[in-house]
Amino acid sequence: MSTLPPEPPEPFGRRLRRAMDDRGPLCVGIDPHAALLARWGLPDDPAGLERFTMTAVEALADRVAVLKPQSAFFERFGSRGVAVLEKAVTVARAAGALVLMDAKRGDIGSTMAGYAAAYLDKDAPLRSDALTVTPYLGFESLRPALDAAHTAGAGVFVVTLTSNPEGAEVQRAAVRGTDGAHGARTVAQTVLDHIAAENRGAAPLGSVGAVVGATLAEAGAELAVNGPLLAPGIGAQGAAPADLPRVFGPALPHVLPSASRSVLAHGPDIARLRAAAEQLADDVRNVSS
Repeated sequence: MSTLPPEPPEPFGRRLRRAMDDRGPLCVGIDPHAALLARWGLPDDPAGLERFTMTAVEALADRVAVLKPQSAFFERFGSRGVAVLEKAVTVARAAGALVLMDAKRGDIGSTMAGYAAAYLDKDAPLRSDALTVTPYLGFESLRPALDAAHTAGAGVFVVTLTSNPEGAEVQRAAVRGTDGAHGARTVAQTVLDHIAAENRGAAPLGSVGAVVGATLAEAGAELAVNGPLLAPGIGAQGAAPADLPRVFGPALPHVLPSASRSVLAHGPDIARLRAAAEQLADDVRNVSS
């Protein structure tokens, strides 16, 4: 008797499109830095970290499209912090949220494959729905993560255009053409072109996204990559939902705005956390429709 091969996992892009349509186009970052713990009246230690994180997960995981834990704020507590992160990822995914691990990993060869296994393998303790990565060792250095994500039905968000002033010296640098001359295409546009190639033919949305800051004065690039555009910076960093059409233009339907402090500042009260996230999701819907 022949055994049928297992069904391939549903692609991340398809799952993300459905989550954004059903729950609203919003990603909430879980950034348990010392100032936020203090604002919640919690100690800056693993116990405070767990109380903060699991309260945020309880409040939001059954209603927002994406939760984005920032790995650095857990790693600073060593193994006890990573244990909290593992618990948060598991509980959030069980409640229906997609989990985007904000770890911004980038390396080559077996090391990149190791990062991919840690965050994207189906049996990994930190198994997430997607991972942020950096492409500045060359886009093809991300191949182990791209392949692992495809196999797992996961996503990859590639850091492309950030709003920090230092980013421009790399991201907006002109790419030298094949004839040795500097052309109009920037490093960021090169990355976007690679992302578009990865997503070619995917429907309704590709699984490789770009990170493009919502606080940019203007993107200055072609953002139509047939994939999601993670837009950090809404709220405390200065951007508002009303800024999104100016930055993203025709690509706005694929934008996933991300906010952290502007939502988390309403804790530890669960009702207030939920209300803040729901209001922000509604505000984004209103400018995207």
